[in-house]
Amino acid sequence: MSDDPIQRDAVFLRPGEGRAYGMGRMNAVYKADGDETLGRYEVSEWTLEPHTHGPGAHSHESDDVFYVLEGTMSFLVEDTWVDAPQGSFVLVPGGMTHDFKNATDDRATALNIGSPGGFEMQMPRIVEYFAKNPPGDA
Repeated sequence: MSDDPIQRDAVFLRPGEGRAYGMGRMNAVYKADGDETLGRYEVSEWTLEPHTHGPGAHSHESDDVFYVLEGTMSFLVEDTWVDAPQGSFVLVPGGMTHDFKNATDDRATALNIGSPGGFEMQMPRIVEYFAKNPPGDA
């Protein structure tokens, strides 16, 4: 392994900045991924309007870390739903079935870190899917 660090640019984004992916009442804003992290991880912010289902139960190879920034999100991990109020931390190891939703009267937002990175490459396809199949009521 080389002693020379790989040169990358620092990233500074103001609130709301990043690569936005609108999916109706569910939105993701990617803060860092791909070249910015050398594919090691991705950082995104997911917001669900009140009473909105998330992406649906799914699994993928990457670990998912969530930290609830605003409101209360409910997380499905395998077959159990857990309410996660602001300040809650959730780690979903790769391969585990998971989902999230906002079943409350207030907007909910969570910071998401996926490791390794690469999931962001699927976002255009996911946006296209939700344009035809908007998130339902939670």
